[in-house]
Amino acid sequence: MKLLLIEDNPTMQATLQRSFERRGMQVLTCGDGAKALALWHVSLPDAVLLDLSLPGRDGLQVLGDARAAGLTTPVIILTARGTVGDRIIGLNIGADDYLPKPFDLDELEARVRALVRRSASAHEASRDAPAVSVDWCGLRVDRDSGAVYAEGLPLELPPRELALLRALLQRPGHAIAKERLFDTVFPGDTTAQPEAIEVVAYRLRKKLADTGVQLVTLRGLGYLLKAGPA
Repeated sequence: MKLLLIEDNPTMQATLQRSFERRGMQVLTCGDGAKALALWHVSLPDAVLLDLSLPGRDGLQVLGDARAAGLTTPVIILTARGTVGDRIIGLNIGADDYLPKPFDLDELEARVRALVRRSASAHEASRDAPAVSVDWCGLRVDRDSGAVYAEGLPLELPPRELALLRALLQRPGHAIAKERLFDTVFPGDTTAQPEAIEVVAYRLRKKLADTGVQLVTLRGLGYLLKAGPA
């Protein structure tokens, strides 16, 4: 497993690097927010550990730029800025998990491994999904490649969002229960919490905001896709 550790504190960086390398992982390090994105592109790690308070570029900016560039690597935010507001912002931008400092190294390792397993399962489910072409309200999913297009333009979706969209497109206009969608988006993952499907739905809703389709939440029933502007 390859990790990218973006942390500017030399002591923390060295401690985490040694700890994870002793656990059999390859660790790349970067202490500068301005250089982090380039290293992320080049190294293509299995997971990223990201501090928020970085020189050159704030960690939230790095994360936002990475997601905008299509980098779907699982990310755990590590920071002393443990306020609820920071956590919500980070998760909304695209973080997968959040661990305030100080933290237990065994817990951090467990979270890293769980995220990587979850990501691998989502990729597998996406790859093995039935090849069914869908063309609905300007939203098209290609049968062969799995690529998604909105009004003819590519719509970049990471595996979990793609799995959710495919599930909802099986019955557009009809509500599908959160529990059923959770099993589809997080297949076989015993570490994911039920609320995780809400984060995936939130991100997909934002991606669909400028299309002819909107993702609607029906309290107590689940989610559905509806024609019309958001």
